Amino acid sequence: MLRFKIKEMIARKEFDEGRRITIAEVAKAAGIHRMTLSKLINQKGYNAGTDTLDRLCGYFQCKIEELVEHIPDPEKIEKNADDE
Repeated sequence: MLRFKIKEMIARKEFDEGRRITIAEVAKAAGIHRMTLSKLINQKGYNAGTDTLDRLCGYFQCKIEELVEHIPDPEKIEKNADDE
């Protein structure tokens, strides 16, 4: 599963700029729909397109690995081990 670290990126930007940043502000500045951003933040396993991720990396001026983290699924790891 992929975990999007958008909340952490917003918190870092708020600290760096010394002000509060809303989801609506991020969405508008990145050129993505606010609902898409909200789903990325709140829904486990939400499927984001590469264009959306590219826009967010551009907004936060970050590398993709700072925005997205791979979390291994223990069930899939166990299943793969059983198949071998």
